[in-house]
Amino acid sequence: MDTATTERTDPADTRSRSRARTAGGWFACLLLAGVSAVVGCRAADTDARTPVPQLLAFLPWLLAPTALALLLALLARWRAGMVWGLLALAALAWFAEPYGRTDDPTGTALAEFRVMTSNVEVGRGTDALVRAVRRERPDVVFVEECEHHCSAALRRAFGGTDGGYPYRRAVDGGGSDGSLVLSRFPLRAAPGVPGTMGMPGAVADVHGHAVRLQLAHPTPPLPGRVSLWRRELGALRAWAAAGSDTSTVLAGDFNASQDHAAFRRILDTGLRDAARLADAARTPSWPARTAPAFGAQIDHVLVSRDFSANSARFLDIAGTDHRALVVDITLHRRD
Repeated sequence: MDTATTERTDPADTRSRSRARTAGGWFACLLLAGVSAVVGCRAADTDARTPVPQLLAFLPWLLAPTALALLLALLARWRAGMVWGLLALAALAWFAEPYGRTDDPTGTALAEFRVMTSNVEVGRGTDALVRAVRRERPDVVFVEECEHHCSAALRRAFGGTDGGYPYRRAVDGGGSDGSLVLSRFPLRAAPGVPGTMGMPGAVADVHGHAVRLQLAHPTPPLPGRVSLWRRELGALRAWAAAGSDTSTVLAGDFNASQDHAAFRRILDTGLRDAARLADAARTPSWPARTAPAFGAQIDHVLVSRDFSANSARFLDIAGTDHRALVVDITLHRRD
């Protein structure tokens, strides 16, 4: 005779699992609410207030907490949370696509040259930058946070006709305030963009063709300084818009990525991101300690529509928390 046995469910275990699902559901809700707020600001084309600008810099990486929230919603059997998570993932995937135009100029190629930009973190990366410049041999170098010792070291290494970079424009300053532009091409003085930190400008004679150069280094969007950051990016946008009919290179540490509305407004003047043109739109440049595995691309070389970009490479520079960016660009005749 068979004996049927039934296993009783311990009510304590049931309550424990129920509490765990509830807690998981609430945690998923909190994660999705935070991600949705940031994605909503991205969709609304606004940088809003702290902490949104800081989180927008890492927008693609919000896929991780969103996926975790979706898993928790699944374990909690929370159907609305599952739908919410899927919608958030779809929105993040949509906005992860590179921003800006990529059509190539059709005019005759006039000149090809190499541009480098590097934030040396208040001069700490100067020695490594000198080695990188000698190795990469860029034609124009934009250097941010180049304080007095950095400026003097670069003058010793590259100044004069024998050093390879006889032309320079600089804003001297201590700490993060100093910045400079080194060039193999003759430079004509031009007003820089005023800001908290130095942002020198110039006009380069590139084999007989005038090219506006402007270094970018607005203040970072730290809590309490977001409005200032937005204003300084706005000043760079105004500079770009004022010369939309001239050949332009705007390069440096923008302290902003393509997910910031203030940066996209600079691109909307007609400038293109050289890294985007060279298929490196999402390669992180900061912080160097975790890049390229994790980070944000806040160092850019922006060019006017009469330029094409042949390559873009990010280089590790010892001593600084930024990677340098080297791009090879070609100037074309305007149609």
